[in-house]
Amino acid sequence: MNATAAVTGSTGRGPARRPARAVNPAITLATARRVLRQLSHDRRTIALMLLVPVFLLVLLYYVFDADDRTFSSVGASLLGIFPLITMFLVTSIATLRERTSGTLERLMTMPFGKADLILGYAVAFGCFAVLQASLATAVAIWPLGLETTGSPWLLLVIAVMDALLGTALGLFVSAFAASEFQAVQFMPAVVLPQILLCGLFVPREDMHPVLEWISGVLPMSYAVDGMGEVVAQTGVSGAYVRDLLIVAGYALAVLLVGAATLRRRTP
Repeated sequence: MNATAAVTGSTGRGPARRPARAVNPAITLATARRVLRQLSHDRRTIALMLLVPVFLLVLLYYVFDADDRTFSSVGASLLGIFPLITMFLVTSIATLRERTSGTLERLMTMPFGKADLILGYAVAFGCFAVLQASLATAVAIWPLGLETTGSPWLLLVIAVMDALLGTALGLFVSAFAASEFQAVQFMPAVVLPQILLCGLFVPREDMHPVLEWISGVLPMSYAVDGMGEVVAQTGVSGAYVRDLLIVAGYALAVLLVGAATLRRRTP
């Protein structure tokens, strides 16, 4: 069965049953192409995903215009946070819109699993996450002159992973929102506590022991730590690899949980 038939569920022999099986790459890619086609017609959403992190970095640069060292330190951390926030908002709202419009319900009556759908969404939004993080990193490194001891490519890798984490979190929380307004409300509940506890404002080791423990189980803490490793050290350190793997592991785990909790209708 080709990808088109897989997405439509049509085999020419009537309704198909929903067998229990592994992820079908053809269906996943067909779902991703459909989402990308829809996003390509929404120029405002594309502008939000690609340009808002760049605008915020430029604004931050002029805030610290007289202190390049502070900009390099804070800007590197926010280079991972800004794309995460943007992808979280866009992904959660866009996925919720699929459900409220009835598209997701129609798709889930067809003979493929939830994992096919959630991975298809992840691939589509992940493409924009890579573009967004690449653009933000390029602007920060060259026009804005963000200084790093390590390679800019290492900065790009952790920035892309942060954007993918935002995509995964957005897909996950969309299952629990009944409206776009509720999807936006999840940001202060899911993202803002991580910003406060990630070590951006106060070193994590200087926090109250309970808060330090909580920060140790939040993925954004490792995203910020990974950015800090690139700014402070040359080469690929063991701490950088550890932080990168932890962020990637969180993103994968959230996607798996999102696939298990995906609903065809709004709650």
